[in-house]
Amino acid sequence: MPLAAAQIKKELPLAKKLKRGRQKPYLFILPWILGFVFFTLGPMLYSLVISLFDYPIVGDSKFIGFDNYINMFTDDPLFWKSLWVTVKFAIYFVPLNLIISLLLAVLLNLKVKGSGIFRTIFYLPSVISGVALAMIWAWVYSGDFGILNYILSLFGIEGPDWLRESGWSMTAMVGASLWGQGSMMLIFLAGLKAIPKDLYESSSLDGAGKIKQFFKITLPMLSPTILFNVITSIISAFQQLTLALTLTGGGPMNETHFYAMYVYENAFKYFHLGYSAANAWFMFLIVLVLTMAVFKSTSMWVYYEGELKKNKSAKG
Repeated sequence: MPLAAAQIKKELPLAKKLKRGRQKPYLFILPWILGFVFFTLGPMLYSLVISLFDYPIVGDSKFIGFDNYINMFTDDPLFWKSLWVTVKFAIYFVPLNLIISLLLAVLLNLKVKGSGIFRTIFYLPSVISGVALAMIWAWVYSGDFGILNYILSLFGIEGPDWLRESGWSMTAMVGASLWGQGSMMLIFLAGLKAIPKDLYESSSLDGAGKIKQFFKITLPMLSPTILFNVITSIISAFQQLTLALTLTGGGPMNETHFYAMYVYENAFKYFHLGYSAANAWFMFLIVLVLTMAVFKSTSMWVYYEGELKKNKSAKG
């Protein structure tokens, strides 16, 4: 018994040290945790609460239950219009955003002189503020003195008034939104750098060309990165606000009245904070459902090398 008691006394300080060691990492991330709780999770839960109220900026709030949600679906045609505009924008934006950023990453992954300079050039638009970027595109798309119409005039083509003419405003918005490819391009570039070189070397010995290597090696090995970028692109498409607010104001005839603008105007133009919170939560549900659908489809097209090795070892 005395030996056992002495052993326990020796183990207790060690256990305390191990417990303290496990707690230290949380101290380093404590500022982030506090910021998330007070500036993200807290406001989200508060917005869920006020979505059940008639909540003006000035005046008394009144509990109305789910009336904000019911009115949104039944009595507000602009809700359906803005939702359809955003879905249509996402249909164009998401695939084009992925394809262009992937092609840029593949080009920058080539071993050529000056690739670092082009990497910087392609990334620079991503660090420009949304308002400044919108001002640049307002000059590019101007029907009177825009550089785009000037270039078209050199080929004898009379360009439209991109931002004010019906049928062209959505095209202009998609084009302006595709300008900031830098962040996604770098993510794809990091994924390309992580692909083992011996896969390409062995396939070359088997007679595979560059195109076959791209579809048989690059895309499968890059599929987890593509999954991440698909989800972030969907979120970005549904949160599009700055360009539309600055360039078109939602016009012409609400053709560029995005859902995020609809939420913004209900809150800060018409001062219906409760109704705007209900709009925002519905957008959250849409993005959540789309994200879950993308994750559900990953078994058909996302390749994880670690899982394949586990399956092989289990069969063995």
